[in-house]
Amino acid sequence: MLSSSNKSTATPPYLPAVNATARGVGHFRWVICTLLLFGVTKNYMDRQVLGVLKTTLQHDLGWNEIDYSNLVSAFQAAYAVGIVLMGRLMDRLGSRLGYALAMIFWSLASMAHAGCNSLGSFAVARSALGFSEAGVFPASIKTVAEWFPRKERALATGIFNAGSNIGAILTPLIVPWITIHWGWRWAFIATGSLGFIWVGFWLLLYRRPEDHPLISRAELDYIGSDSQPPAFKVKWASLIPYRQTWAFALGKFTVDPIWWFLLFWIPDFLQRNHGLRLMQLGLPIMVIYVLADVGSVAGGWLSSWLIHRGRSVNFARKFTLLICSVCVVPIVFAYRMESLWGAVLLIGLATGAHQGFSANLLTLASDLFPAQAVGSVVGIGGMAGAIGGMLMAKIVGYVLQWTGSYMIPFFMAGSAYLLALAIIQILAPRLEPVPISS
Repeated sequence: MLSSSNKSTATPPYLPAVNATARGVGHFRWVICTLLLFGVTKNYMDRQVLGVLKTTLQHDLGWNEIDYSNLVSAFQAAYAVGIVLMGRLMDRLGSRLGYALAMIFWSLASMAHAGCNSLGSFAVARSALGFSEAGVFPASIKTVAEWFPRKERALATGIFNAGSNIGAILTPLIVPWITIHWGWRWAFIATGSLGFIWVGFWLLLYRRPEDHPLISRAELDYIGSDSQPPAFKVKWASLIPYRQTWAFALGKFTVDPIWWFLLFWIPDFLQRNHGLRLMQLGLPIMVIYVLADVGSVAGGWLSSWLIHRGRSVNFARKFTLLICSVCVVPIVFAYRMESLWGAVLLIGLATGAHQGFSANLLTLASDLFPAQAVGSVVGIGGMAGAIGGMLMAKIVGYVLQWTGSYMIPFFMAGSAYLLALAIIQILAPRLEPVPISS
């Protein structure tokens, strides 16, 4: 399963030049990675406002657990549709314009929540947010494929993906304070409006590497050490027959719902099981997502380090996925922990492992497909993950409504990652890049 052989039976033109070195070539690509980090941070702040305000909105607007799960499902249904279309949009418009448009629209959708007064109006706003937010990962993975050689992509992905944890840390620190002083409507306005600042920096600083005036020739050559095929368009339907597409998509279908569950229900779990009030959520959630940040960067670093040490991409990615999968398993005991900090540490270990797993899973799209197809492949996988998230939302909503216990959701979380790795191994045992050409 985890063969360390560097040989491959397929050698498409976008395999890396293994002797390229990063020494003395410049670092502007990491500026681009930092922009991606802030973009994902903003994305997850907008997503998590509803989760932080769940108890408040249930009290003010009279929602039950199934009503809340319906809002989560509305977001994810729109996300499932949006990510496929956004993936194609990024491949057609390019990352610069496509990402800017997505950020503008989802920021407006986030702010629109402030005008909602009913479950129906919230469902419309959540759907608009889910559809437009779906552009974040196709744009980010496509940008990484354009700006980083293959050996650095998992690390770059781990760094920008850490923005999901930073957003999840900042939201429970900022939103309760805004809610108490100004009301919950201003929480949506304040977080949503930050997107327009990001768009200004993005349009100012982002270009493709070959068109950028601030990149050195040496860094451009280093980025191009993974030789790319001539530009050509890839039809969406042409990706469906490949086993590699299904390996990525089914992996996302299996593990993404766990992240959605953690993002949208952990604040409620801490309030329900450990009696925390709104203003007390900040520190426990910060600890959980600081651990998630560590896992995101460490997971990306580990597989990149293994490749630098001469291991094959297949070994490096799957070895890291295996370690992360095992680290999630203890979360099955979180619902039984009487100690708040015991539960927090188990959940934090799982979130860190998820992010390490996710950084490598996302990187598989650029490992297996040329840059021209990455946005579309990420879109297909994101749609599968969002569909899985819809199913998870309904399961959690009904389980909580009927039993009041988190036992079943945590059991599902603990077993999902080993299942996903098994699926990837069956469908892509050697991680052979697909032979797409014009």
